[in-house]
Parts: sequence; structure tokens; C-alpha cells
Amino acid sequence: MNEFVKYQSKENYAIITINNGKANAISHEVIQGLNDGLDKAQQDHKVVILTGQPGIFSAGFDLKVMTKSPTAAKELVINGSQLSLRMLAFPHPIIIACSGHAIAKGAFLLLSSDYRIGVEGDFKIGLNEVQIGMTMHYAGIAIAKARLSEVYLNRCVNNAEIFNPKQAIAAGFLDVIVPENQLLAKATKAAELFAKLNTKAHAETKLKVRQQHLQDLQKAIQLDLEDDISINP
Repeated sequence: MNEFVKYQSKENYAIITINNGKANAISHEVIQGLNDGLDKAQQDHKVVILTGQPGIFSAGFDLKVMTKSPTAAKELVINGSQLSLRMLAFPHPIIIACSGHAIAKGAFLLLSSDYRIGVEGDFKIGLNEVQIGMTMHYAGIAIAKARLSEVYLNRCVNNAEIFNPKQAIAAGFLDVIVPENQLLAKATKAAELFAKLNTKAHAETKLKVRQQHLQDLQKAIQLDLEDDISINP
């Protein structure tokens, strides 16, 4: 991996940990580390547990890059969308142990995985793009439409509403929440269960279930390549 992403191999699963500063920002380097980790997990035929630092999973894309120029913002967003596309089609289960706040791309990673475990507490989860002056990109809308509860879609995408972990379950960002000191144990237990799934059946069923969503996301990424992506002042 690299200095921003750590990979630990266990018997039936691998733990991939994002470690990039106070915000645990998603940069090009983090995306590369995550892709390297997914490569290794796929090669090793392991369930993935993806997690962050105590108190924060990720606050989203690296704002230094996003505010540098429209071209820099577009490159990072497209790179992140390609990561989500890969995660949604990944042949092995991806569990996210959401260790705290998950904002913007951090929340989109939740929507790109198979099972999401959050922690109880005063944590913020949601899509704040509109709040910070970014018109939501097509790929983000496609991911949100695929994974969020329909009644929450407009609240999350158009209104940039932010939720606590319990509310995030209803919205569709999380599946369960546990006390913080039980997060890794719960994720490990889930990984052990998912490791018993038939790998071929899981991979093929996932692609069938998500076929339309994956096609929509691929089209959305192409639209984003032709669109302006930036954060407005």
C-alpha cells in the first residue's frame, strides 16, 4: 500500500485502514492505496474490512486538491468515482467499519460497500456537497439513487442534510451501529460470516443485482468527464 493506507491480512479477511491526517481526506494517494489494497485482497481471496481512524472514517475529498482548480477537482472526483464503481462490483464482500464521521466521499464509500457498521455517538454522516458550494456530480447522484432510501434521496443530495449514526441507518448509509469499543469485533464477526459465502455465487449475484446501477454509474462518470466540477465560492 502506501503511508496513507495500511493493509493487514488475517485468516479469512483483510483490514484496510485509511490514515491521512485529521480529516482522513480522500486524496489521489489514498485512492491508489485503496486500489492496491483491493488488488491484494482480491489476489488473496479475502473479505475486506475497510475502516478509518478513531472518531473519523473520512471527511471526504482532499479540499486542497478540490479548490486548486476545476481540472484538479474533476480529476479527483473521477478517480473517486472509478473507485466506487470498482467497490460496487468487487467480487468479495466489502464491510465498512465506519469509525466516526463520514462526510461527502466518506459517505459515498459507505454507499459503495456491501455492509456498513457505524459507531454510536455524536458523529456526522451525509453528503454536504451542496452546502459547501459544489453542484453534485452525476456519479454521486447515480450512487445515491442506487443505495439511499428513496424518501431520503432529495434530503441527502439536494438539501445536504447531515445525520447522526442512528438516523443514517434509516437514510441508507449504515446497516447497524454498535458502541465504539465493539466496532472491530462486530466487523470481524461479519467478515467471518461473509467468508462462508460461496465466492462465485456472491460475485455473480452482486453483478446481477447491481447491473443497472453499475451501468448508470459508468454513464454518469462519462457525463462528469464532459462537465464542469468545482467548488463555488
